[in-house]
Amino acid sequence: MTTVGRKPAGFEDNDQHPVGHGRMLRKEDPRFVRGRGRYVDDVQLPGMLHLAILRAPVAHAKLVSIDTTAAEAHPKVKAVVTGATLETLSLAWMPTLSNDVQAVLVTDKVRFQGQEVAFVVAEDRYAARDALELIDVEYDVLDPVVDVRRALAKGAPVIRDDLDGKTDNHCFDWETGDAAATEAVFAKADVVVSQDIVYPRVHPAPMETCGAVADFDPVEGRLTLWSTTQAPHAHRTLYALVAGLPEHKIRVIAPDIGGGFGNKVPIYPGYVCAVVGSIVTGKPVKWMEDRSENLVSTGFARDYVMRGEIAATRDGRILGLRTHVLADHGAFNGTAAPVKYPAGFFGVFTGSYDLEAAYCHMTAVYTNKAPGGVAYACSFRITEAVYLVERIVDCLAAELAMDPVELRLKNFIRPEQFPYTTKTGWVYDSGDYEPTMRKAMELAGYEDLRREQAEKRARGELMGIGVSFFTEAVGAGPRKHMDILGLGMADGCELRVHPTGKAVVRLSVQSQGQGHETTFAQIVGEELGIPPADVDVVHGDTDNTPFGLGTYGSRSTPVSGAAAALVARKVRDKARIVASGMLEVSADDLVWEKGSFHVAGDPSAAVTIQDIAMRAHGGGDLPDGYEGALEAQITYNPPNLTYPHGAYICVVDVDPGTAQVKVRRFVAVDDCGTRINPMIIEGQIHGGLTDGVGMALMEIIAFDEDGNCLGGSLMDYLLPTAMEVPDWETGFTVTPSPHHPIGAKGVGESATVGSPPAIVNAVVDALAPFGVRHADMPLTPSRVWDAMRGQARPPI
Repeated sequence: MTTVGRKPAGFEDNDQHPVGHGRMLRKEDPRFVRGRGRYVDDVQLPGMLHLAILRAPVAHAKLVSIDTTAAEAHPKVKAVVTGATLETLSLAWMPTLSNDVQAVLVTDKVRFQGQEVAFVVAEDRYAARDALELIDVEYDVLDPVVDVRRALAKGAPVIRDDLDGKTDNHCFDWETGDAAATEAVFAKADVVVSQDIVYPRVHPAPMETCGAVADFDPVEGRLTLWSTTQAPHAHRTLYALVAGLPEHKIRVIAPDIGGGFGNKVPIYPGYVCAVVGSIVTGKPVKWMEDRSENLVSTGFARDYVMRGEIAATRDGRILGLRTHVLADHGAFNGTAAPVKYPAGFFGVFTGSYDLEAAYCHMTAVYTNKAPGGVAYACSFRITEAVYLVERIVDCLAAELAMDPVELRLKNFIRPEQFPYTTKTGWVYDSGDYEPTMRKAMELAGYEDLRREQAEKRARGELMGIGVSFFTEAVGAGPRKHMDILGLGMADGCELRVHPTGKAVVRLSVQSQGQGHETTFAQIVGEELGIPPADVDVVHGDTDNTPFGLGTYGSRSTPVSGAAAALVARKVRDKARIVASGMLEVSADDLVWEKGSFHVAGDPSAAVTIQDIAMRAHGGGDLPDGYEGALEAQITYNPPNLTYPHGAYICVVDVDPGTAQVKVRRFVAVDDCGTRINPMIIEGQIHGGLTDGVGMALMEIIAFDEDGNCLGGSLMDYLLPTAMEVPDWETGFTVTPSPHHPIGAKGVGESATVGSPPAIVNAVVDALAPFGVRHADMPLTPSRVWDAMRGQARPPI
């Protein structure tokens, strides 16, 4: 791995300047590398029972009957629950995060393979699983619909006939931009290029699968739930709505999480089943799914069929973009997008380009697949948007016989145009795109690569160079625009400095591996002059943290990070008052330097933050009106999203005999504002780029014509390893944002969206001698082979 732009070699960490200086190791890593992490499956409670779920073997079927007699007779079984049981408790259906409803257990018919049909609670995990085999279910199998392009056809089987008056599989329509203005721009264009683009269904596949431990106390009427959730507070509210329990008597604890990537945002029926199991048995109940259950039944990502159109002048000036999208939402609309944005942030499909007009129309469709549509390694569908615009820009470059970098440079939004309002209404706060593109070209040796490519093509060798550029919208939170189920996305933060100067900061976001315990300690340390090692970060417990909607969509540091900075400044303002009394001067006469206040003009007359903390909690007089202690809380409502950007260049070689694609080099240059912890950022970028390799070359959740999921194990759903990825070459530029309290546009979480387009563009570029203009992901050897020979690829 090569990184440019670091501090000089030998630079030492400085606790007085913890943000962006040096390479502070993650505070949470010692417990992980020693095997001392605490995950949901590590939770063991006295008398705890185990739950297993019976899942439907077919994708679409009427439920004729369920016989649980044999399972109930099993000596270790304590309860068997069906949808009919839940109907008597009014718990058979639950709300999704998209104002739809989803069956907890099947009551009328099965709507996707792997759907929850019944569950067993037993003395141990093995007995619970064995008892599933004793449940006899009769199905009346129906024709499934797994192709979104067929789901709206006349006569297609209706999936959601539970909805009153529903006679088709239409979920919703959404549009953005100006259709008439875009039509006018296309009418005057010299060149119009169109392309059908498929971004198939993929899965976040976190290392830890989903699970929960529910413990209901019937005496106190209190429910404690340990669960693998990225959004503990939002989940608590929904459990109160579903179960009818008072919200203040529900405690949701999210311990260490082994990866989430959006997969652990939704509320899954398994969580509710665990709660019901505990209520029914009066004992704690644990549910942990296996890998196949996770792949088949939990939230997926992507699954868009897009038609992109681009209009331009003959000399390469892009005039407008237009797209129509078919979005496969599965059997229930279970996305976690803000209410105002049912298609997520796909509206940023205009990318980084200065256009005259743009328009998108999206139709969401129900199919016999698992529900979901999570923000996997991006912010609310922005990966799909970037893939669309970057592929269609490359198609235009091919049509104009223009270098794809030259075309991009010619059409970037210029620095003097910021803040820039896109033709779909997004306000980009800042940016300087050309230097980022130029830096990527410099690191890659772009001109030399093109010369090498020409020489190899002359010898019949297949070498491709792919380019992509992205602008992402991160930091979801402005409550005037964004809510989920009516819950605003502002984030709370609390900070308390103890008498000895040690601090505790409590967050509403939940770490899933991004290093929150380090990043937020650094932010507080930067603002108060406290070593990050002396700042404890508390998260993932609704009884001990302020309200917020959780971690997803690259929002943790832009929103909660800003909240941490602001709450630390509130504490510092209180400390100034105490310091003024200690130094017997007006607060206005004090000067702050990292960790201490001193009298203006007399640095020797100073008190440290530790001195101030002791006085704030101790005896003696405090300034009039000061109540004591050194603490504050805040709810941060950001004024806007932030808009980081990046340029990626990928080099691939394609073996003409086997059609195997080898990613030889990958250069990623990101502009994410203030780099709070460079090492954490690099880790985020490496992970995102690896995701991109997987999605471009191997990952796909496919289905056969009977609705059987063909990606239900890691033998079938292939994930990239160190063997499939190159040594990443990373760099960075900085464009400070005027809207972020710590000057940051992000913290590297955005660095994932450009990788699939860059790789796909590189492979298509390599296949240019065959006349290939586009290839759908994933670019497996069989698909590349077919593309090389002009054959039709199998439908996704």
